[in-house]
Amino acid sequence: MLGLLWLIPALPAAGFVALVLGGRRLSRRVAAMVGAGSVGLAALVTLLVAASFIASPPPGDAYRQVLWTWFDVAGLKPQIAFYLDAMSLIFILVITFVGFLIHLYSTEHMEREEGFTRFFIYMDLFVASMLVLVLADNLLLLYVGWEGVGLCSYLLISFWQKDVQNVYAGRKAFIITRVGDTALIVGLFLLFTQLHTLEIQPLMASATANWPVGSGFAVAAAALLLGGAVGKSAQLPLQTWLPDAMAGPSPVSALIHAATMVTAGVYLIARTNVLYELAPDVRLAVAIIGTATLLYAGLSALAQHDIKRVLAYSTISQVGYMFLALGVSGWDAAVFHFMTHAFFKALLFLGAGVIIESLADEHDIFKMGGLRHRLPAVFWTFVIGAAALAALPFVTDGFYSKDLIIATSLGSVDGSIWLYLGALAGAFITALYAFRLVFIVFFGEQQTPVTRLPRRREKLPLYVLGALSVVGGLVWMPGWLGGFHPLESFLDTALPSTELTGSAFAEGAGSALLTIVIVLVGIEIAYLLWLRWRTATARFAARPTPRAIQTFWLHGWGFDWLYERVFVLPAKWFARVARGDLIEPAVGGIAWLHLRGWRALSATQNGLLRTYLTAAGVGVVIVLAFVVLR
Repeated sequence: MLGLLWLIPALPAAGFVALVLGGRRLSRRVAAMVGAGSVGLAALVTLLVAASFIASPPPGDAYRQVLWTWFDVAGLKPQIAFYLDAMSLIFILVITFVGFLIHLYSTEHMEREEGFTRFFIYMDLFVASMLVLVLADNLLLLYVGWEGVGLCSYLLISFWQKDVQNVYAGRKAFIITRVGDTALIVGLFLLFTQLHTLEIQPLMASATANWPVGSGFAVAAAALLLGGAVGKSAQLPLQTWLPDAMAGPSPVSALIHAATMVTAGVYLIARTNVLYELAPDVRLAVAIIGTATLLYAGLSALAQHDIKRVLAYSTISQVGYMFLALGVSGWDAAVFHFMTHAFFKALLFLGAGVIIESLADEHDIFKMGGLRHRLPAVFWTFVIGAAALAALPFVTDGFYSKDLIIATSLGSVDGSIWLYLGALAGAFITALYAFRLVFIVFFGEQQTPVTRLPRRREKLPLYVLGALSVVGGLVWMPGWLGGFHPLESFLDTALPSTELTGSAFAEGAGSALLTIVIVLVGIEIAYLLWLRWRTATARFAARPTPRAIQTFWLHGWGFDWLYERVFVLPAKWFARVARGDLIEPAVGGIAWLHLRGWRALSATQNGLLRTYLTAAGVGVVIVLAFVVLR
């Protein structure tokens, strides 16, 4: 079954090609079957491959499949090859299975939208690119998938392109992530020039053999790869694109900005963990960036009015937890939280999509209210997702993965009390904004009438993701709850084990009990502020000082304002000043030559067969004359 590995990215790629070739000739039903069906088949093949991999592990607990040599130039000989181990298997399971549920949801959610086939073209290409990214055996092929998901992100954010603001949001995402991508490609150049390969496993072995801990080359390479990860995963200071990316349809938010693309940076750092072991200062920077980001984004989420922007900032915050885990060498914990986060955050975004659709495209949470009676299926699944996000103890998957990260931030040899306190503060803030959302949207008086109810293909993914958000964490139970952790044992075949200090508080029930208390207190305060004392809370928030703080958080702490003045306005000024320089006429002249050439060639296409045959005959005579006279 492992030989079927190539089919996993090939199936959604084939769906993309079929939809492109079919185009407008395809009915919506056929487009939906091809778009969702190709990803569903990929999920089925992934399950077969996973069963074979787990039942009969290959030698070395990894399987490499070489399809062909891409090119061979000056010692650079990358191959189109896939590498499957425990970590990449977890990623492709999540990508294909959650991706299929989102595609299934989209077949109903998007059925009345213009550009229905185009939507699935972009979605299938995205899934194929993401699968290439996580299965790539070498960093150059990984970069192809990396740029593919970036392109698809731009196309999907800008999907409703008749609204210029949506196009601006897509362009913003594309440009900001290009900053990180530039750092990444420079990092690849550095690695190849110093170690003479981009094949990941030999590259890591060569780095260990040639670079001592703290080596300048190791630090530079790790820092450059971190730049790429920060951009793609929307971490400080390249996080501003993600909230605006909510301009895209809700399934886009669920797939790209919750379950897959924004965790590409997490995958990159985990896959190249050897570089970060050789560069402890950069690894510490990863932890600090993650902690700062999770606090920044959590406080920003508390001030948002748009339901999808709340979830967007929540995504930034939860990926911050993954970065924190990576920074303290909790490689397994980061992958575990990636998996659980994909379940509950996709659930929340899909639930938000149903709410927005049911309220005639209303996004403002303060214009909702009272929806638990009108949308009971959405209410209960959304509560499950919010509880998992808040890490409600024992009954949600988010509790097990987040508690593991919090404990690791203190108990790891790379951990510290400051990182631990930051993680605890983030847990409290997350509980606040998660249940603020629940109490405002589903309780109180109904502000906007429900005009449309969800149907079967929209509700089924909510049920499945709701169930996974409950049971998904049971694959890694802490020692004080029995110590059942098959996922840890599985991931340890691909990632280094976390080195612990032996702290009884961090490894035992003490840290978990503190986390439980903080989460429950956060939920209780959310209940008091936004349900029981809602009117008093609104009056307090209207006072000058709280309103100023809320406005500051609402606008993402002024990062967009700062970047506009530091980068955007100077670039526009320079473009205006340089408009009349020598480069402008040169570029305009090239465009003019191309236009004239196009018109001349177009004139030859007159539809007269006699003219075509004459031109072909003259061409044959010229070629023969050239051959003979030569």
